[in-house]
Amino acid sequence: MVTMRALLNIDYTNDFIAENGALTCGEPGQLIEDEVVRLTREFAEAGDWVVFAVDVHEPGDRYHPETELFPPHNLRGTSGRELYGKLGELYETIKGFPNVLYRDKTRYSAFAGTDLDLRLRERGVRELHLVGDCTDICILHTAVDGYNLGYKLVIYENAVASFNQAGHEWALQHFKNCLGADIR
Repeated sequence: MVTMRALLNIDYTNDFIAENGALTCGEPGQLIEDEVVRLTREFAEAGDWVVFAVDVHEPGDRYHPETELFPPHNLRGTSGRELYGKLGELYETIKGFPNVLYRDKTRYSAFAGTDLDLRLRERGVRELHLVGDCTDICILHTAVDGYNLGYKLVIYENAVASFNQAGHEWALQHFKNCLGADIR
């Protein structure tokens, strides 16, 4: 039996990557752009599932738990929430593909409060490949939830980044040692 796989492209937006982004990884995030784009194109063109799991917040939402932790970011309807650079350009060319999904998420994990698990299971996906940011926040929480749901995990070391280098390195070890992820 062929294992269906999906690439989860997590939060690669202007607010997280651009130099002037509201909660930017800056250079570490910018340095992974070509690899994120290459993998996204490769999966989309191969007919594998590509999921853009993108953080969204409402302006002035005082009840959201991140409000006290981070400055406002990825606000609905702003340019900060748009996919960054070449990934945004690629998305415009593949968004009509039947194997490309775009999902809003309001928590760190792409699974929390979304229909992602349902959509992946109905498509027969058993293996998740993760790229994007932040390694030690949204990638980490998505990976932990994916692991707990029984998915095999693949993390691309050169396609994830964080504004916290120590957290980035810790998360990569955690993926491998605690979640059994394949680090490529």
